[in-house]
Amino acid sequence: MKNETRPNILIFMPDQMQAQITFPGHPCKTPNMDKIKEAGVSFHSAYPPMAHCCPARASFMTSLYPSQHGVYNNVSNDQAIHNQLTPGIETFSEKLAEGGYQMYYAGKWHVSATETPQSRGWTELYLKEQELDNGSRRKAYREMICESGQRSRKRGEILRPGWGGYTLYGTSDQSYSELDDYECVHQAISQLDRLQDSVDPWCMYIGPNGPHDPFIIPEKYATMYNPDQIDLPPNYEDDMEDKPRIYQRMRKVFSQLGEEEVKESIAHYWGYCTLVDDLFGEVLDALARNNQMDNTLIIVVSDHGEHAGAHGLYCKGISMFDEGYRVPLIMSSPKLVQSPGRAVEQFVTLMDIAPTLIELTGAEPLGKTSGRSLVPFLSSETPDNWRDSIYAQCNGTELYYTSRMVKTKNYKFVYNPTDFDELYDLESDPYEMHNIADRPESEALLKEMYGKMWEHAFESEDMNMVKYIPVTTGEYGPAIVNAKRRG
Repeated sequence: MKNETRPNILIFMPDQMQAQITFPGHPCKTPNMDKIKEAGVSFHSAYPPMAHCCPARASFMTSLYPSQHGVYNNVSNDQAIHNQLTPGIETFSEKLAEGGYQMYYAGKWHVSATETPQSRGWTELYLKEQELDNGSRRKAYREMICESGQRSRKRGEILRPGWGGYTLYGTSDQSYSELDDYECVHQAISQLDRLQDSVDPWCMYIGPNGPHDPFIIPEKYATMYNPDQIDLPPNYEDDMEDKPRIYQRMRKVFSQLGEEEVKESIAHYWGYCTLVDDLFGEVLDALARNNQMDNTLIIVVSDHGEHAGAHGLYCKGISMFDEGYRVPLIMSSPKLVQSPGRAVEQFVTLMDIAPTLIELTGAEPLGKTSGRSLVPFLSSETPDNWRDSIYAQCNGTELYYTSRMVKTKNYKFVYNPTDFDELYDLESDPYEMHNIADRPESEALLKEMYGKMWEHAFESEDMNMVKYIPVTTGEYGPAIVNAKRRG
């Protein structure tokens, strides 16, 4: 007899998938993700606490901000601030395993350089990390030295003196079935087949590396979208003159790509997203043939977005634009979702998924959490006192940097302690082209957004910005929150 009370959980978490490509009417084809929306709920305002793989994934697993779980940037890099979770921090997978769930993991981990999924209750089916050992670091450095001479730039390539070449997009010699992501997904599918008659509930995580840059994909997908029919992003012409200098320098890196190449890169990114959706379709086929659809909660989510030419940028990380931060989040289940096919516009975060799974599975709660359960949304309800803003903490990527972001439905504020702040009126400027932070008429609004930021900072134990006098560079400090409370 199969378990009918506690749902099976299937988490499909591609890397670097922009939320917008899954929205209705978008030219990128994701028919399998569209299909599960029919029996599910789509969250259109979902965000990570940091748009970088390791802190985002650690927040997903722990339901905590980086300031609480201790993973601030890439754990597999020499620039890592910490290479593991703070001792004593729990993950939802441990709680589900203790509660009797069979736990299976296939794909990217990137939560800790000292632990693997097995350390946190998972059975590992397939694991592929993006990290370099010392030998390959030396080899990569030698290759950069060889590339440091003058040569002509190839199409789709970014050529930087002394850094070597980086090909952003192109056609792979590998076929679909030869891809690492194909192996990852099929290792998971093989386990799903073995679980066909399982009595105990299970939770499976499938984390392909795509559509992470570089967008080098099999020809079928590389030629799927016609670049001539793709428009440049509405904010592509942003010259960044009113934005932090680091944004301007990042744009300069990609400025050697011509407009035709930008359109080609977007075509390849969309092709990559469709490839990942095809892999997801194979997972759905496996669930269907094993009669596992009805009692399985399917979650599709990403760790962060992709700029894909927005503001002239690519990838993600330090800049806090919506294209790099907003992620898809779909939860689908015929049994758990009422009034399916809905889109929820309230702000949600990756930290909300762990308490959702804890509640649905009846597992013991995490000792500490900064997220809230999304279960009421599955029942077409909005919880009381739901958040009216989202908070993000940037502590750099492989480049040390500090900034904080608060976003409401109408405004976005970014505090850049080492540069000038950003403030965007999202009603009149949804593509974040015009920074109004230094305008006299914005003074009251700027103070209000500073207050919201410090409120979030207190709640998330994020007080590393309140230090020595030379670096108290913000227009308003944390004491404005206490002043407001005193009325």
